[in-house]
Amino acid sequence: MHQKKSFEDLKVYNDAIDLIVQIYALLQEPQFKKEFGLSDQLRRAALSISNNIAEGFERETDKELIRYLYFSKGSAGEVRNILNVIKAIDFINEDEYQGLRDKVMDISKQLSNFIKYVVKRDLEKGK
Repeated sequence: MHQKKSFEDLKVYNDAIDLIVQIYALLQEPQFKKEFGLSDQLRRAALSISNNIAEGFERETDKELIRYLYFSKGSAGEVRNILNVIKAIDFINEDEYQGLRDKVMDISKQLSNFIKYVVKRDLEKGK
């Protein structure tokens, strides 16, 4: 992986933005109109994924980037949990659920790989 100049260059960041767009579209469906708390929590958790990638990247140290990537990964887990809940209460169908779940799982995997890369890079700097 070559050095990226901005967080907007990261595939994981752009995938997180795509997820937010999909979440916002989902939340326009009528069943979410009266469920403000649930909708707001899903929106905030999804937005937190890209926010933490951006904030960590802007901190300009590997240790801070790693810390914020872990926050981002935690937010991806929160999104998965909320998707499980809205699937269990029949707010989304199986296809919507699987598509969003697959997207979040892919983002989480990318974050894990990015964390491993940055940890290794940080260790090599210390040598």
